[in-house]
Amino acid sequence: MPTAVVTGGSGFLGSHICDRLIKEGFSVICIDNLLTGSIGNIEHLYSNPKFTFINHDVTYYIHITVDVDYILHFASPASPLDYQQLPIETLKVGSMGTLNALGLAKKKGARFLLASTSEVYGDPLSHPQKEDYWGNVNPVGPRGVYDEAKRFAEALTMAYNRTHNISTCIARIFNTYGPRMRINDGRAIPAFFTQTINNQPVTIFGDGSQTRSFIYIDDQVEGIFKLLMSDVVEPVNIGNPEEISVIKMAQEIISLTNSSSKIVFKDLPVDDPRVRQPDITRAKTLLDWQPAISLQEGLKLTFEYFKNLKNSR
Repeated sequence: MPTAVVTGGSGFLGSHICDRLIKEGFSVICIDNLLTGSIGNIEHLYSNPKFTFINHDVTYYIHITVDVDYILHFASPASPLDYQQLPIETLKVGSMGTLNALGLAKKKGARFLLASTSEVYGDPLSHPQKEDYWGNVNPVGPRGVYDEAKRFAEALTMAYNRTHNISTCIARIFNTYGPRMRINDGRAIPAFFTQTINNQPVTIFGDGSQTRSFIYIDDQVEGIFKLLMSDVVEPVNIGNPEEISVIKMAQEIISLTNSSSKIVFKDLPVDDPRVRQPDITRAKTLLDWQPAISLQEGLKLTFEYFKNLKNSR
């Protein structure tokens, strides 16, 4: 039975990763300090003998006594609201947290997966974004704490690969959505669902023409798992190349929820990317992976989650 450590395992993405690894027969050690994660995302795993939860801040030394085969480093605030409210913590977990997780991988001889982000491309001048594009990032802007933390984490990951010859991989994760997203995490889809379900005004920043590429959580987890099981070292985009404007997404969710909500516009945040779309040629070629769940299907599943969440309150 392989053993995997998942840092940030009680978060939206991390908890789904824990589920998948348990399903695949792994023993999973979930490490999280619950800064932005939630016990509610993993409590269904508590009775499983293959699951262990450790409440710990990975910016401090990580002590694991058992043998470990895989380490998946997901610990980090991930939404603009979170990392702008927690800038120092975001920089620390991207630097010191990554260093500690890589140190554990070196000690255990484990394969290491870094959960990176499409934010490493910044406000891209190249479209769609390929992995060999170096990005257009403002290091001193409000988003820089997250962008540069992940860029540093990628550099550190490759340094450990080259210097210590440990097995590493880097998943550049594009906008992911689905059940277990926090209502108030500041990202578009949970905000739109919360507002439409309550027939509140739907807030769009800027004129809504900026684009995003949204991938449903199950597709994201499948791509990450395939990358983990591969021998690929170079960064791989894991995202859905179906590009949609923010205003079109808002209109889709208003229609889906049969809401009376009206769209209102607010000023665009500083350094907000104008476009975002992954080139997934590398994932198709090296991992035999591409998303399978349509936006319409994924939004329906997500709507059910948010609707049930409201009804349970």
